[in-house]
Amino acid sequence: MGSNAVVQGWISRIVGYVIGFANFQTVSPNLPQSIAVLGEINEANQTADLTPTQFSNAQSVGAKYGYGSPMHILARILFPINGGGVQGVPVTFYPQAKAAGAVAKVITLTPTGTATKNGTHTVIIGGRAGLDGLFYDINIVVGDTPTIISQKISDAVNKILSTPVVGSVSLATAVLTAKWSGKTSNDIVIAINNNNDTLGVTYGVVNTTVGSGTPSISSALAFGNTWHTIVVNSYGAETAIMSALEAYNGTPSNTIPTGRFVGIIMKPFIAITGSTIADPSSLTDARKGEVTIAIAPAPLSSGLPMEAAANATVLFALKSQNSPELDIGGQAYPDMPAPLSIGVMGDATNRNDIVKKGCSTVDLNNGVYVVQDFVTTYHPVGEEPAQFRYCRNLMLDFNVRFSYYLKEQQFVVGAVIANDGDIVNSSRVIKPKSWKAEVSTLADELVSRGLIVDASFMKAGTIVNISPTNPDRFETQFPYKRSGVARVVATTAQAGFNFGSIN
Repeated sequence: MGSNAVVQGWISRIVGYVIGFANFQTVSPNLPQSIAVLGEINEANQTADLTPTQFSNAQSVGAKYGYGSPMHILARILFPINGGGVQGVPVTFYPQAKAAGAVAKVITLTPTGTATKNGTHTVIIGGRAGLDGLFYDINIVVGDTPTIISQKISDAVNKILSTPVVGSVSLATAVLTAKWSGKTSNDIVIAINNNNDTLGVTYGVVNTTVGSGTPSISSALAFGNTWHTIVVNSYGAETAIMSALEAYNGTPSNTIPTGRFVGIIMKPFIAITGSTIADPSSLTDARKGEVTIAIAPAPLSSGLPMEAAANATVLFALKSQNSPELDIGGQAYPDMPAPLSIGVMGDATNRNDIVKKGCSTVDLNNGVYVVQDFVTTYHPVGEEPAQFRYCRNLMLDFNVRFSYYLKEQQFVVGAVIANDGDIVNSSRVIKPKSWKAEVSTLADELVSRGLIVDASFMKAGTIVNISPTNPDRFETQFPYKRSGVARVVATTAQAGFNFGSIN
């Protein structure tokens, strides 16, 4: 028996593990979750240290990278001030300085008319009427002119530290400029809510400068021996960014795994990527063989796509940390602006088509997004069921690997290799028979945790031997059947009438 976890002929001390896949249809702790955040910093913070840094609160992130920056926007959702969020899962921030020639988005708000009565209008930034308990309210007084109102708009924006824009006034116009330069700043949407009373004033909202420029993330993609299980991609469905993440993470394979799936590394991740378009499957359908990107959809939201990614990360990180055997289907995004209607994704038939194209889905329930399917872009033609479609299944595979690794470290690595019939007086010895027994125990543990089913199948398929060509090589191979999740529940009920009996 051979194994491709470590290439044949390798003699230096090494441990390898690969995930293969097959169709078998006719108690260890959970893998500790670790989150990596990729994002830009504010224009005013370009001289900040770009060394990856672990944070546990949004205030520290804002102080270093700029309040209202993409890094801080994500941190506010990962570490909300009212508690919750990722609840102790370590989060490391990998900051990027702006790209050369990057431009910040600029929006102008031009009031017209003089106020005829007192009242309040509200600036809506990214679908939000305020942040951190403060509101972008404009308190208008009879006689206020466009110049006065413009100054009040600017003041209302600038009084909130976490806002993603900076307000200023030019003549009789309020000018709101994104705090960071880059294409992602172009996702900021601004409107005015007159609260059903114009007060004699109307507004013209114009995008005068388009945000542009996307930095490279190549230097950030150097995780080394750190197993970040989740990457928060703040750049949305930017082709170059997604391709870079896919190239670095690689793919699992029965023959030649790549990237972080290579046997001697085996520390892959899922990169959660937000989208606010109605049907993001147009972005995922071409990425059929990739397992890295998982779209976090927030169709037709006025919020930022990166906020959707952070929302899905909160749900998925906690579920994976505490109950990796379960899925996040049916859970609501904790903090994402939602519209009155989500368009095509609100229809179950459409969602079925969308998920088949490698795109996650949500529904709208009482004004909040509720996850229906959380999947990677993986959907090769003819492979059904797709082995690595569901993010939960990948995380399940990661947990099997971690559980196996713990036993491997405890019983195998560095031990004296002996034949089954040998009597060895050593404090640390491993034999094929004894190791097969430990793997059998692992099978029972994985079943009890709900990660796999049919322990006897794994036990019967486990093969352990000493390499016939290298006496220092100990080889193991085992199959396992992932447990399923009740995603599709079909029930048929029969109804009839109650007729009296005939005597």
